[in-house]
Amino acid sequence: MPEGDVVLLTARRLDAALRGRQLDRAELRWPTAFEVDLVGRTVLEVAAYGKHLLTRFDDARTLRTHLRMDGTWRIARSGSPQARARNPRVRAVLANATWTCVGTDLGMLDVVRTRDERTLLGDLGPDLLADGFDRPLPGSDDASGPAGVDVAAERILAADAAGGFRREHDAADGAPLAELLLSQRGVAGLGTIYTAETLFAHRLWPWTAARAVGPDGVRDLLLTARRLELDAVASGPQFQERYVHGREGRPCRICGTAVQVGVANRPPYERPVFWCPVCQAPGQPTGARSSGAP
Repeated sequence: MPEGDVVLLTARRLDAALRGRQLDRAELRWPTAFEVDLVGRTVLEVAAYGKHLLTRFDDARTLRTHLRMDGTWRIARSGSPQARARNPRVRAVLANATWTCVGTDLGMLDVVRTRDERTLLGDLGPDLLADGFDRPLPGSDDASGPAGVDVAAERILAADAAGGFRREHDAADGAPLAELLLSQRGVAGLGTIYTAETLFAHRLWPWTAARAVGPDGVRDLLLTARRLELDAVASGPQFQERYVHGREGRPCRICGTAVQVGVANRPPYERPVFWCPVCQAPGQPTGARSSGAP
């Protein structure tokens, strides 16, 4: 499933093609939205929130799409063969005189009033890549509200104290960091790649309880995850070197031990987590890093 970096890059590409332009073609091939008419509407912006794409229109409506595992948005010149969008897997077409944006194999699609976006985003945590994530936000009662990272760390530690976001663990033992980071309810936009890479960067066993690293440690983890994803946004995800993710059985780039893969969450929510059994051995000092670490 694409993570926050890919979703943000997708939002930027769609925004460049659609922002400020009137739609002369709009097809929502979705059971609950096929009658929605967006022709003639002007796109105000396309934004990302975690793994969600929000296309906002001048009539105060928002189209929310989610790529899930296989979804893509592709952009073609209007009038070109690629813009015809005849593939039966196409779920959405948004086009203006210059560009046609085609959404294929989308996992979610909804149209709501823009003011009701939160009904779709539910209880997601702060967006990892939002501008205000790593610094205080203006406009709150004390003139400088908590940064997103502080809110996310608080949510993660509260969930740890309760046995996880799904209450799957003994609250006395806490919930594994890997599961708390993967749940979008603590922070939105993290997936298996950057969860594994972040935990490796801090030399943390993925099943360490959040309370073991404390508020500052959780905050540092989140800021590392943000840095890794923003680096991928800047250089392109395909150019990012992976230290553990997807490298099961291959030597750790730091110590040479074979990388292993474990499982976070219980069925049907299980997710793979890659880790080095030496660099991330259980019980080693939290947050310790080896020489040459990312």
